[in-house]
Amino acid sequence: MLIRNHHADFGSPLLPDDAEMLSIAAAAEVERQLSRRDDHRPTPLHSLPALAAELGVGAIFVKDEGHRLGLGSFKALGGSYVVIRLVLDEVRKQTGLDVDIDDLTRPDVRAVARQMTFGCATDGNHGRSVAMGAELVGAKSVIFVHSGVSQKRIEAIAHYGAEIVRVEGTYDDSVEFAAKVCNERGWTVVSDTSWPGYEYIPGLVMQGYTALLCEALRTIDAPPTHVFVQAGVGGIAAATAGQLALRYGHDRPRLVVVEPARAACLLETARAGHPVKVPHGEPTVMAMLECYEPSLVAWRILSRVADAFMMIDEEDAVSIMNRLARPKGGDPAIVAGESGGVGLAGLITVAGDPNMRAALGLDANSRILVINTEGATDPERYEELVGLAPADVAGAEKLERV
Repeated sequence: MLIRNHHADFGSPLLPDDAEMLSIAAAAEVERQLSRRDDHRPTPLHSLPALAAELGVGAIFVKDEGHRLGLGSFKALGGSYVVIRLVLDEVRKQTGLDVDIDDLTRPDVRAVARQMTFGCATDGNHGRSVAMGAELVGAKSVIFVHSGVSQKRIEAIAHYGAEIVRVEGTYDDSVEFAAKVCNERGWTVVSDTSWPGYEYIPGLVMQGYTALLCEALRTIDAPPTHVFVQAGVGGIAAATAGQLALRYGHDRPRLVVVEPARAACLLETARAGHPVKVPHGEPTVMAMLECYEPSLVAWRILSRVADAFMMIDEEDAVSIMNRLARPKGGDPAIVAGESGGVGLAGLITVAGDPNMRAALGLDANSRILVINTEGATDPERYEELVGLAPADVAGAEKLERV
């Protein structure tokens, strides 16, 4: 199913606060902070010419976030970035010192960080990023995980010294419980979703994500005509849509938001024209996208600058994992987790449907950008679905950038 967004505003796309949050200047500041980190390397951008020819489009580019900051997910750009920002802000507030990321090892900065505790709910990747950021600055982290989070993902979070709190129910239940506990105990909630009265920190999370767009757009020799990006609560989709709108204005690429059919809260929100919470049913294999209520700030942005919303089935997500692991025609192999290739799966679905192709203007000249949002963040689950261990995917250790 594909729904065109009739709410999009091509005249004045973003509200002023959202435009400032996702501005070119803000994105440059994110990249500056990243450049000071010893573990930072720009992630690869792959070209898939064989798949492009098969689908009848001009080019397909995959920004591979499976190698981001050692966490294997684009989420590394959000939570850890925000924790660092908030610690430095608190140091400035308490001491009046003009501190920067280079000062994180100073005793007076570490003393302030030790007083701070950061909490969040997670499907796995965001919590790991928050925990990594807290460990980096010397703060504490408490991560709330719902019953669908795998043991391997929990262990990966705990590796960074986080206290783990298990919550019965869904991701949305864990978000509500985390906010309640953090409020009661005076901890700072670093959520990647927003609700009434809580937008600043989710906005910073999305601001962190803009770094991957900056890297990708510098590497491609001409702007894409279409972008397919997956969504849970909508953070990465909104960051992408907003950044493209600010960069290209009326000439921005067409952006399609892709969700699991079992958790399509943004598609239903777009259909209704206002935020909708969809009922929880059978879990989706796309674990990092299993969200049933959109982020309010993400929807505010997407309602203005996303062109369409669509959903894919379970088998589509598994199929693209296997296709990327065993490419045809000389395309590079890519390790994509259960949620990583969803944008590309959406493109394949659209390319095979004449009506959808026509609706989105997809043709032989189209240049498509997609994001592999995660690698094998649960290696055992990856091997179960693909039949190969991540390390055995041909060429995975010899990534080449376009």
